[in-house]
Amino acid sequence: MNRETTLDEFGATRTVVERARHTAGQIYTSLEILEREKERLFLKDWLCVGRVEEFKQAGDYRAMRLFEEPVLIVRDERGTLNAFSNVCLHRGVEVAAGSGNVKEFMCPYHGWLYDWEGRLVGAPYMKEAEGFDPKSCRLPRLSLDTWAGWVFVSFDPAPAPLVDQMGPFASTFDVMRQQDLSVAYSFELEFDCNWKFIYENLLDFYHADTLHAATIGAYYVTDRSHYNLLPRGGFVTTYKTKTQVDGGKPLFGPIAWIADKGEEFAINGYLPPNFSLFARCDNINGYITWPLGTDRCRMICYHLIPKAFFDDPAYAAKIARYREFQQRVLEEDRGMIASLQRAMRSRHFVPGPMSVREVAIHHAINNHLDRVFAP
Repeated sequence: MNRETTLDEFGATRTVVERARHTAGQIYTSLEILEREKERLFLKDWLCVGRVEEFKQAGDYRAMRLFEEPVLIVRDERGTLNAFSNVCLHRGVEVAAGSGNVKEFMCPYHGWLYDWEGRLVGAPYMKEAEGFDPKSCRLPRLSLDTWAGWVFVSFDPAPAPLVDQMGPFASTFDVMRQQDLSVAYSFELEFDCNWKFIYENLLDFYHADTLHAATIGAYYVTDRSHYNLLPRGGFVTTYKTKTQVDGGKPLFGPIAWIADKGEEFAINGYLPPNFSLFARCDNINGYITWPLGTDRCRMICYHLIPKAFFDDPAYAAKIARYREFQQRVLEEDRGMIASLQRAMRSRHFVPGPMSVREVAIHHAINNHLDRVFAP
């Protein structure tokens, strides 16, 4: 498969779900296709990168590489969150690494200094350079916006407003008031698979009764096959299930502002290209996915709860049970998705027919194909 691939080649996938088949293995193994996804999705869309509360004070920062692009996020003295390309204006070295709190950023190569607003405030031995004006130098700025306590950035020079990309996804989750929730814990996992298998797996309720029979698969109360399919491949669904902890019973009680919805209240949603949310009566799990190559990706996992839960005398023991359960479910997925990825390179793999319980995957894949292979 190459850059001349057209939508016509995916006819078996692009028909109605009752007749559709899954896509060819090259979609998950081709470096050329991954480059198209970078240019047409990751460098165009708003991308979730974390939580506002991870940048509490002026000087709090995080350096990250998003699809090989170095990015720096920092809170300035006015309380504003800024996002910059983490590339020194001299030789391109990253001016920051990791996360923490600093008074300024110093390029580790030649000592050029930048403030929290990306301005160049020091450049040793550069006075003799003709035409060099440090006052006009600033790290390239990226668009940054927030929603419900989540931070989003865009590489597009003039992106449409974040609210336009969120649409019904945001309005469905607004009931959770995520801006009033706090991070109980977060962790990272790496998967031996193409990044698309992460969101497909999170959309796939078909597998829950089998792979997760001893964990979340035992908790569903209602059918999960009726989705609100959103533009650009997104979706949301509200249904009934137990919370994601051993036993399925909320250990802290429900979130106060949704207590009237009952302990079986749940929402699942996907916002392309890299953000998924799972809400329960007492918490929200958020998942952010980044490609690391055709066969590898990274997932950052967040667990959000109300601030009042932190005051529970048994908080540490209770939250450890949520984390252990969440990680157990993800480990069930991780081995299976790695097997799925290996199959994509097998000469014997023939894409099989879709189930009607895969309607959300069918929707997401076809919107993905539209954006990546349209003229």
